[in-house]
Amino acid sequence: MTEQITNIPDKGKKKRIVIVGGGFGGIKIARKLKGQHYQVVLLDKNNYHLFQPLLYQVATSGIEPSAISFPFRKIFKGYKDFHIRICEVQQVHPEEKQITTSIGSLNYDYLIIATGCYTNYFGNNEMAKHTMSLKTTAEALHNRNQVLESFEKALNTDNPQKRNQLMTFIIVGAGATGIELAGALAEMRKFILPHDYPDLDTSTMKIVLIDGGSRLLPAFSSQSSEEVKKYLTRLGVEILLNKQVKNYENNMLVLNDGSFIESANVYWVAGVKANSLAGFPAECYGPGNRLKVNEYNQIQDFKNIFAIGDTALMISKEYPKGHPQVVQPAIQQAMNLMKNLKNIEKNQPLIPFKYHNKGSMATIGRNNAVVELRRIRFGGFPAWAVWLFIHLMSIVGVKNRLFIFIDWMWSYFTYDPSLRLIIKPQPSEEEIEEKTFDKEAP
Repeated sequence: MTEQITNIPDKGKKKRIVIVGGGFGGIKIARKLKGQHYQVVLLDKNNYHLFQPLLYQVATSGIEPSAISFPFRKIFKGYKDFHIRICEVQQVHPEEKQITTSIGSLNYDYLIIATGCYTNYFGNNEMAKHTMSLKTTAEALHNRNQVLESFEKALNTDNPQKRNQLMTFIIVGAGATGIELAGALAEMRKFILPHDYPDLDTSTMKIVLIDGGSRLLPAFSSQSSEEVKKYLTRLGVEILLNKQVKNYENNMLVLNDGSFIESANVYWVAGVKANSLAGFPAECYGPGNRLKVNEYNQIQDFKNIFAIGDTALMISKEYPKGHPQVVQPAIQQAMNLMKNLKNIEKNQPLIPFKYHNKGSMATIGRNNAVVELRRIRFGGFPAWAVWLFIHLMSIVGVKNRLFIFIDWMWSYFTYDPSLRLIIKPQPSEEEIEEKTFDKEAP
């Protein structure tokens, strides 16, 4: 048996709630548990909460990663009988009411799985190896480095084909992240490149947005999709719809119709897959590796184990494929689960979850966005201002909100974000040895 996680005191007469994942759902219910008669243990592989909707701005040098990251220990400072451990949860043992982690095992009375999701490559290993994804801080910083290095390399090469590959940016996936990324790159081409790289012909920079569907932003109305398409086209973004990527290798992206595009920079934002935990029977998993839950977010046959957010698959008449894997369902499920935990302790009936769609929004660039709030739809500057306000208020911490606001205002009035830094991690011993070998080789 794996040793117990150290330095977590005995729960005594309290019941222990273990939360796996510190995303939007995990953070929300953890904060709601303050002052309740539980011992709470939060487990995550990182020591901070990440505001993922703004990762694309980190990748395009708009904001610093620290502005959208907030340490767990600062969020929960002063919480009584609240414990945080940085580890990877490896397996759930429902019969023993125990989980196994990279630092030991832990018993629970209630287990809440809020592990979020990761980039789905649909089994294409080459895409996973050679493309850029955008789900973590490390990936965003890697993307920022690659974008800036591509400009530097393009400036230093006399090979037209190589320069064309370095100056071509392909985005696979036309959801909110895809169009926001395309808009940010287009604005970088318009406002940044002419000033930072006067010796580089900025007209050679191509931005291509590819999607297998028939329109952009499938979660939005067709009217909003058309408006976004027109705006991106005006920004110089090439849009290819009804196209699927077949392969990407040696800077060559091959489409299903046999056509190809040469590029050294390919973003893959075409889908996600749930970060579910091992230990459950196969019938507990649905499409996208999501855990099937009932209307109370309980995993089938396990009344004391709950899944919320992106990793939860709750089938209903309104949502036959489950709720969208965005922020609001995770937060609302966390709020409803908090009520049901109280009802369980009081032996009262549980409250079924009902998703209230508060709308969708996406920004395409400066002064332009689309917002859909139930029956209200608008775009342009008012939508952009609403997008800014909502995202700013969603950030954890007053200091972080202030930093992001200053960065946004500086960029808005100066057209010059000042975060274009190439910062690489220290190479590993294996990488150093490999470089040394290459230098010594005849």
